[in-house]
Amino acid sequence: MTMRERIANGKLFTDYCEGLPEDRANAKRRMIAFNATGPDTLEERARLMNVIFGRETKAWIEPPFYFCYGTNIEIGDGSYINFNCNFVDDTKIVIGKNVMFGPAVTIATVGHPIHPAYREYMYAEPVKIENNCWIGAGSVICPGVTIGENSVIGAGSVVTKDIPANTVAVGNPCRVLRHINEHDMKYYYKDREITQADLEAEAKLR
Repeated sequence: MTMRERIANGKLFTDYCEGLPEDRANAKRRMIAFNATGPDTLEERARLMNVIFGRETKAWIEPPFYFCYGTNIEIGDGSYINFNCNFVDDTKIVIGKNVMFGPAVTIATVGHPIHPAYREYMYAEPVKIENNCWIGAGSVICPGVTIGENSVIGAGSVVTKDIPANTVAVGNPCRVLRHINEHDMKYYYKDREITQADLEAEAKLR
């Protein structure tokens, strides 16, 4: 079994061989180039995204954006990643369509053994975020977590276990607070009501 195969299979690994340091160095060069783009160089930003992820990516990512390899990240169409997000992608991070990230979200696929005698080693478990999720600012998503479709993760949460679909989950450790329900179809924030007239008024301003 190669070191890359050990990573893919969740075994203990180190990342100093098999071209892994060179892959990370190339990724850093692309990351620096991407983070240097501005509002007048959006075409270059889009081109770099396709190079970073190794596939056509129709998402919006606000620089700065940080990652280890880039090629282990898949981002679905229509997703939005706000500034200062950190994706530690030693193995797969799969993000569905129309997923929203607040600023400074961390996704970590890597952990270390608890005992200091083995702390130099790592293990990696993939992270999956399904379609239409909203990940609040400053949240941390830990190795091996899946977040079900449509769910909301409250700002500052630390997600250590899977979160089911159609729920609002908050806290450290993150726990399900409630299910998304009909009340959420009527109110968008506290007692502020969603009305068709207001939506139409907003649409006229576009």
